[in-house]
Amino acid sequence: MVIGVPKEIKNNENRVALTPAGASELRKFGHTVYVQTEAGVGSGFSDEEYKSAGANILPTIQAVYEIAEMIMKVKEPIELEYNLIKENQLLFTYFHFASSEPLTHAMVARKSVCLAYETVQLPNGALPLLVPMSEVAGRMSIQEGAKYLEKPLKGRGILLGGVPGVPPAKVLVLGGGIVGTQAAKMAAGLGAHVTILDVSLNRLRYLSDIMPANVYTQISNEYNIRELVKTSDLIIGAVLIPGAKAPNLITRDMLKTMRPGTVLVDVAVDQGGCIETCKPTTHEDPTFIIDEVVHYCVANMPGAVPYTSTLALTNATLPYAIQLANKGWRKAVQENQDLRLGLNVVNGEICYKGVSEAWNLPYTPVEQILEAAAV
Repeated sequence: MVIGVPKEIKNNENRVALTPAGASELRKFGHTVYVQTEAGVGSGFSDEEYKSAGANILPTIQAVYEIAEMIMKVKEPIELEYNLIKENQLLFTYFHFASSEPLTHAMVARKSVCLAYETVQLPNGALPLLVPMSEVAGRMSIQEGAKYLEKPLKGRGILLGGVPGVPPAKVLVLGGGIVGTQAAKMAAGLGAHVTILDVSLNRLRYLSDIMPANVYTQISNEYNIRELVKTSDLIIGAVLIPGAKAPNLITRDMLKTMRPGTVLVDVAVDQGGCIETCKPTTHEDPTFIIDEVVHYCVANMPGAVPYTSTLALTNATLPYAIQLANKGWRKAVQENQDLRLGLNVVNGEICYKGVSEAWNLPYTPVEQILEAAAV
């Protein structure tokens, strides 16, 4: 198979979808890899390293899209890329369709095959291609939150861990999944007073067992959220519903009850956000203020630490990319249920229910699409 790796062009996105080591592994199976020039520079990988790994370097993004049967990316295509995508071309990347109606319509119109990292799912419900970036984003949420709590950045002016004789900051984490767990670990390690909310008692029992003594668990409901936001200094939105829009757990009216300088970090913003007042921001302009509450809503947080993120992402995606390349996407998804759940849009038809429901668009079961293709 011919695999193309374009340079990411989203604002301040320095990750790349494939490391030189990943390119080398694909070459071992007889596949041809084309990488756009300087695609890996932001992550610390030079064109020469890709060449040494057996990849070919192309000068433009247009050239990569034109030649590739499978495009490997990190972030969803943006408007500048829409017209480069060909019918039947396989795109393997993060899409988060439920948070972008224009992107959904564009991919339907291009009749491409969109296999989303974020909805590839194991039988136990785990999301193996979302986990590495969720781990990075969860840890970064505390790093960024602690920074924006500083007074010059309009925060409360509170040190996350406090000092002897002075109490630490109070951190509220909405959601006890991968992002929430990593955020709580980081905040606890810095000495903060941490509360994790989740709707699952079994998850809360597990977190209560593994977390340090300065982490507390509480069931997630509107009453508890309304009470806790009044005294929290840093609030992390870490809620995920696979392939669907995140629910708004913090509503506009709750901001009035928060203390001036409280910081909100909505990690779920790329799935629509779990904080009503959040809207996607960029690393270039990451925050905005409403009712004296600081909102940090960068939709590609791991892009700020691209070396770590790129290595973590390739570790997770490469085994699946090899299956897709070796077998072709149809055979690969027929033989691997995990991958089949990654299909969101195929040749103009939406085959992931969460996406169709988000925008009230027609839904076609993936099995029906595969049966039609076989005929």
